[in-house]
Amino acid sequence: MLQKTNLTNNSRKVLERRYLIKNQRGKIIEKPEELFLRVAKAIAAPEEKFGADPSEIEKVAEQFHDMTASLEFLPNSPTLMNAGRPLGQLSACFVLPIEDSMDSIFEAVKNTALIHKSGGGTGFSFSKLRPKNSMVASTSGVASGPVSFMKVINAATEAVKQGGTRRGANMGVLRVDHPDIVEFITCKDNLSELTNFNISVAIPDDFMEAVEENREYPLIDPRTGKEYFVEGRPVRLNAQEVFEMIVEHAWKSAEPGVMFIDRMNAGNPVKKVALYEATNPCGEQPLLPHDSCNLGSVNLALMLKAVVDPQNPKTPYRHEVDWGKLKKTVRTAVHFLDNVIEANKYPIPEIKEETRENRKIGLGVMGWADMLFQLGIPYDSEAALSLMEKVMSFIQEEGYKASEELAEVRGTFPRWEQSFFYDEKTKSGRKMRNSTVTTVAPTGTISIIAGCSSGVEPAFAICFTRTVMGGTELLEVNPIFEQKAKEVGFYSKDLFKKIAEKGSIVEMEEIPEEVRRVFVTAHDISPEWHVRMQAASQKYTDNAVSKTINLPRGATVEDVASAYKLAFRSGCKGITVYRDGSRVEQVLSTKQAQRKRERVVVKERPERLGGITEKIKTGYGNLYVTINTLGEQPFEVFAQIGKSGYTTMADTEAVCRLISLSLRSGVDVGDIIDQLEGIGGASQVYQKGGLITSIPDAIAKVLQSHFGEKDRVRRNRNSYYDVCPDCGGRIEHAGGCEVCHQCGFSKC
Repeated sequence: MLQKTNLTNNSRKVLERRYLIKNQRGKIIEKPEELFLRVAKAIAAPEEKFGADPSEIEKVAEQFHDMTASLEFLPNSPTLMNAGRPLGQLSACFVLPIEDSMDSIFEAVKNTALIHKSGGGTGFSFSKLRPKNSMVASTSGVASGPVSFMKVINAATEAVKQGGTRRGANMGVLRVDHPDIVEFITCKDNLSELTNFNISVAIPDDFMEAVEENREYPLIDPRTGKEYFVEGRPVRLNAQEVFEMIVEHAWKSAEPGVMFIDRMNAGNPVKKVALYEATNPCGEQPLLPHDSCNLGSVNLALMLKAVVDPQNPKTPYRHEVDWGKLKKTVRTAVHFLDNVIEANKYPIPEIKEETRENRKIGLGVMGWADMLFQLGIPYDSEAALSLMEKVMSFIQEEGYKASEELAEVRGTFPRWEQSFFYDEKTKSGRKMRNSTVTTVAPTGTISIIAGCSSGVEPAFAICFTRTVMGGTELLEVNPIFEQKAKEVGFYSKDLFKKIAEKGSIVEMEEIPEEVRRVFVTAHDISPEWHVRMQAASQKYTDNAVSKTINLPRGATVEDVASAYKLAFRSGCKGITVYRDGSRVEQVLSTKQAQRKRERVVVKERPERLGGITEKIKTGYGNLYVTINTLGEQPFEVFAQIGKSGYTTMADTEAVCRLISLSLRSGVDVGDIIDQLEGIGGASQVYQKGGLITSIPDAIAKVLQSHFGEKDRVRRNRNSYYDVCPDCGGRIEHAGGCEVCHQCGFSKC
């Protein structure tokens, strides 16, 4: 049954780095082909619960294996990582409740750590917490408010880095009518704080009406559910001013996003039981407290078939959607995801119970931009919107049919009679195995594994340069574009290099206009078309759509406001924007630009210095790091790596020379540690102090152990991500997520 998988070199590197099984020494002991077999067998095993014999289980495992190994469908990352392994936690998305008590808050902290350790992400609504400076009767003190407890959870997340496979991620939500809403909106002005949180404001429909009417709205006391009073007077805010504050901060730093909470609850299948208050970290999965969801995505780039003109078979073929293949893939994927609920080892009992009550699954898509490229349809066109609606409505309906067929054999989800699928008058309805079936996730890392574009996003580059070990630069070209260049006759490596430097082909007249019109990238597309595409995909999606509305660097605050309003009018359940380079600009303006532009003086080296030498294990062998000091401060660094080859020794020497130059020029050692720590490499190894990801990372850890602050916060590397904190590659903002296509790092 083992099938060879058509993986790119980059896909294999990502699997090796984050997904394949390693032994205790960090050595990979699993092949990619074995990963897909491991996952298929583990997810087919629950068939036994429903009466399948061994031969039937083997047949289902083969179907699951063929679908995943061919990259036509991939489940969310925790399933790929943990299926068939002792941990066995398979879900990506969780929402944990936070009530207005210390017991509830710190129970959430504990459960967050357990979930993050297992590879999941968590969402929270802080809307039930009493506002800052409220009286606490039990202690006669005052409350510290929601933002203070977000910082507690952020610190816990920082301490648990998900076993070295995925970084912990959280979503913090606060209703726009909470008394602390202004503090919440501004809580990420300092990008070195709340680095493990995305934040989103929950906005009801009546707030947006108040914005349009430029009127005040009341704040609500979460303890009473009634209007909030201070010194005997009700506190009201101007909706237009609060909305402007939200969009201004989104313009500056991409946050907060917004959740249109009433619209989310309109699609809540069990709102008789409870209402949605929060989502997972990327915003596409609203969940009830203690609920989880298992996601997976169909690769639309592979849901096409070639058509040859029978009158002229020698003409270049065209593509069309293979609806039969898409139907088969959707049906098998729904079966797979329902089995995940059975196979899952849940982190806490409450999550197991709530998940099985609702049996939510989220089948989505990736490779949408690649599908459009092959069909010759521009992303920003009415034809693309029409096809998106057709594809998503097809997936939703076929997914429903598959869920109905499972319900006939396995039974409906337990809350079916409390759901909107059930008609109280007739005591009947559409019998579903799953309360929801479709979700559009960001697919940040699994789309790299599949070698396709992410989610419903446009392509981010047609050609780009990838830097590999030793500083070698490799030119990467979109294979569909490369094939088109050969067909049309403008293939040229020099042209590809030019495209990689420029980033767009829309103004390159040496490329035919009809090709330029189709191969548009994220920053070629206006914000309006980004929002309209999200709305088109949302129309036939049960849960929500994770998408980033990418804005050019020169976009205005008014542009962001227009995007938010259009998202509301067009039926989106939420929105996230990112203005190109905004986070980096903010850090530069608040830190570096404030420094006086003085000429840097490099200190001369005295003839004699004291110092220390420390041995540290790396993936290239033992590294001996010498740090010489002037007084109590580090002054220069030398390092020697044995038996590693001349290139590695040269790279190590270069890093040390630059560190030494920085130290002698007055650069703070903490800033140097921030820049070096966590840089990824091909050979990573565990030692007593934790994971050593590269030689620069090893040097940073030696510097930190002797000269770093004990409670140091890694400011740059976790506070903004235009440069990948693992490999130094370019971060792309897509699907409400940040992802590096060079090494697979993501925050989703």
